[in-house]
Amino acid sequence: MKTATRSRQGITIVDVVGPIDLESSPALRRTLLDALKTVDRLAVNLTEVKYIDSSGIASLLEALKAAKQAGKRFLLFGLTVGVRQVLQLTRLTGIFDIRETEEEAVNA
Repeated sequence: MKTATRSRQGITIVDVVGPIDLESSPALRRTLLDALKTVDRLAVNLTEVKYIDSSGIASLLEALKAAKQAGKRFLLFGLTVGVRQVLQLTRLTGIFDIRETEEEAVNA
């Protein structure tokens, strides 16, 4: 898994490429929590993530919790079929602020 962070119209976007699993989720967790220290709005681009396991879900949940506690906005967008299925199976689609496209996330 690789990540890259960029800004667009006042929102910070973390682009994630590759599977989010037990090996890669700690790095994603650090990236998201570090970004939340300096921004008010954070969106995670999952268009290039075909697989996510429970440790990846835990990393996203930890970032969401940190954002809520700090009064910041945390969004996910570009969910692939595999990622969307995992979030649906775990009944987390209603917990996360999920947008279809980057444009929707930026304008949310």
